[in-house]
Amino acid sequence: MDGNRAGGGPGRGSAFRRRLALFAVRSRYVWRVLLFLRPYAGLVTGAYAAVFGAIVTSLAMPGVIRGIVDEGIRQGASERIASGCVLLLLLALVGGVCTFLSGRWTEMASQNVAFDIRNRFHAKLQALSFSFHDAAETGQLLTRSVSDVDRIRFLTGRAFLHLVQMLTMILGACVAMVVMNRTLGLLVWVTVPFLLVGALVLGAKLRPLSMAIRDREGILTSRLEQNLRGARIVKTFGREEAEIARFGGDNLDLLALQRREAGLRAVYLPLMHLLTSLATLVVLLAGGLLVIRGSLTLGELVAFLAYVALLAVPGRRFGWVVAAIAQASASAERIFEVLDLHSDIVDSPDAMPVAGVRGAIRFENVSFGYSRGHPILKGISFAVLPGEKVALLGATGSGKSTVVNLVPRFYDPTEGVVRLDGIDLRRITVKSLRSHIGVVLQDTVLFAASVRENIAFGRPDAAEAEIVAAAQAAHAHGFITGLPKGYDTNVGEKGLTLSGGQRQRLAIARAILMDPEILILDDATSSVDTETEALIQEALRKLMRNRTALIIAQRLSTVREADRVLVLESGRIAAMAVRTPTETPHEQLLRSSGLYADICSRQLRGDAAGGDRASGGVP
Repeated sequence: MDGNRAGGGPGRGSAFRRRLALFAVRSRYVWRVLLFLRPYAGLVTGAYAAVFGAIVTSLAMPGVIRGIVDEGIRQGASERIASGCVLLLLLALVGGVCTFLSGRWTEMASQNVAFDIRNRFHAKLQALSFSFHDAAETGQLLTRSVSDVDRIRFLTGRAFLHLVQMLTMILGACVAMVVMNRTLGLLVWVTVPFLLVGALVLGAKLRPLSMAIRDREGILTSRLEQNLRGARIVKTFGREEAEIARFGGDNLDLLALQRREAGLRAVYLPLMHLLTSLATLVVLLAGGLLVIRGSLTLGELVAFLAYVALLAVPGRRFGWVVAAIAQASASAERIFEVLDLHSDIVDSPDAMPVAGVRGAIRFENVSFGYSRGHPILKGISFAVLPGEKVALLGATGSGKSTVVNLVPRFYDPTEGVVRLDGIDLRRITVKSLRSHIGVVLQDTVLFAASVRENIAFGRPDAAEAEIVAAAQAAHAHGFITGLPKGYDTNVGEKGLTLSGGQRQRLAIARAILMDPEILILDDATSSVDTETEALIQEALRKLMRNRTALIIAQRLSTVREADRVLVLESGRIAAMAVRTPTETPHEQLLRSSGLYADICSRQLRGDAAGGDRASGGVP
């Protein structure tokens, strides 16, 4: 028991250690942010030299005022008053220039830091694998890349500069007052620890609250982004009021946190002001008595009051700056949470680019799960010859999309190997691998850019003639020339100014322009009319010619034209057939696989031209 008392109790000691560890973590994030200033050391050095120049001029002014009062006003020496005023004016001018330069250079450095962090953050988002983006919320990432980076900009700029300036000013003014009159100076010193402790307590309380506010802002941004992206769905299902209520609830949670933050500021910041005001009262009371007793000159008292006035500004703002730094450290932690992540898909040390790809693909006992303990694929093995067209069929959740996602290394298998031309995909650089693969999916993704830029997305250096040729091959040139600005027409966010069939044909043109050796296709065209569907099917046939193609089949005609058909069920290959000189895979599977016949009957659609209908799985 005595030992516990001596050490303050085990609970108290452990709590102190936790606070110390938490402080170390927070400080680490702040220092990591400050390291971004290294490329701009010249600007930073100049800014801090200028701010110290401003501090020196400010600390010199009370001494000049003291001389004006004691040697000029009290002795009636007008020349001393004039020279003192000129000196004050010069000090003010020098201080003003130094303050201007420190602010300008600091802001330039901090803006550069924000620029660098945004670029690194965006580059990291591009580098992170699909597994990260599957779980990440867009709103949270947007908040981090904009609001959090802006708070970090303030930290590396004026916030830290103000902190250094205020601490130096407080220390310099207190030392000057002690040198001038020890008794009165020490009385003022008594108030300083209260200022520092109050500011640190405010910062400690605000930081976790700031983290919660940033997270809530991210949730609110996500809600808004989802509502804007899904505006058509919301209106179609008449869910406007429900979405307004959900947004209002999230907004109310944010408001409650912001009110708590405002309440802390409302308590602590006036307290800082009160402490600096008490220092003024102490100087007036004690200093006045010392002047009466002859222990202090009137000029020294005026100088003391000037020093206290210098302390007033940093004293009042100290808590605000510490709070801002606490908020910025919370933002820094959120930024580094992403920057410190490692992508699941990286180039191995022995990875090499490949050229002359033939398009032979082999899955060797491949298993995969998006999360531990929940396998999607279980021991998949099959081979695709160069130029083969492979149709993948199966019920929802059978693993079709997962199989095709492993080919461009959107994910890596948890077991087994996927090979391209006999080479383990992990020994091929990701950039080189994906340069040989074209993807056309049902959910076409276009960017808010021109038609030309969307077609040339995979080959931005493509010539105009190549872009037009690709559009013609995709049966897209006709509608493109009918757009207001032709190939320069902006398609709007996600291409919503175009029809589904037009978007699909632009995606096919984009793939044709890349001229890949391997294609991954989802040939679903259920959202377009019969004429457009026929055009898309013709474009896809041209695209697949002389290329290896993995097709998530939605049409019976696709299956009939395939050289190899895989039927998946619960992550395994339930049936497989390969074209022979006398029989198609479709004919083989109709005879040998009841599952395939059932899929043909229930899932696959007939040819757009109407001459290829499936009835009960029978051709």
